[in-house]
Amino acid sequence: MTTEIFTAKERTARLVGRSFAGAAAVALFATGMGAVASAAPGGDTVANVGVTAGLTMTGLTPSFTLTGAPGATVAGLGAVIFNVETNNPTGYSVTVDTAAATLAPATVGNTDSIPIAALTVRETGTGTYSPLGSGAVQVHTQGTRSANGGDALSNDYQMRMPVVAVDTYTATLNYLATSTL
Repeated sequence: MTTEIFTAKERTARLVGRSFAGAAAVALFATGMGAVASAAPGGDTVANVGVTAGLTMTGLTPSFTLTGAPGATVAGLGAVIFNVETNNPTGYSVTVDTAAATLAPATVGNTDSIPIAALTVRETGTGTYSPLGSGAVQVHTQGTRSANGGDALSNDYQMRMPVVAVDTYTATLNYLATSTL
């Protein structure tokens, strides 16, 4: 057996040389002897998004109160607010109606009532008020779809206060948004 004696410099050169040779062998093995590794194509997929017709009304004011003395004309500007969202390209309309013929008193034993036609409504910012009670009153219409997130809308109410007993008189108002055809 022969013992070889190397200087520190020679020993480092031999170790580095062996490391490069080992690394090259590992690289050839890992890449299939020089071939580039890649995955087989998996195919394509198509994303489909089906959008259906939609119309929603949200945020409708649950109640409002007009207060005043007999003979006074009292207005509630922006008394009812709501939001309508639709993707209908021909737009939508909003109506308000009531099945009640009168605004009924809250106090038991009060026999007074107020004709529903005394309560009038308009779209906020328009000129003419329309009385309730003779069918649905249109309070908004437009010939285009709403904005993303919906259209913020409001209605004004007005009444000339009648001569009736002191009380709070109520009727339920029905709001309806419909798509324009």
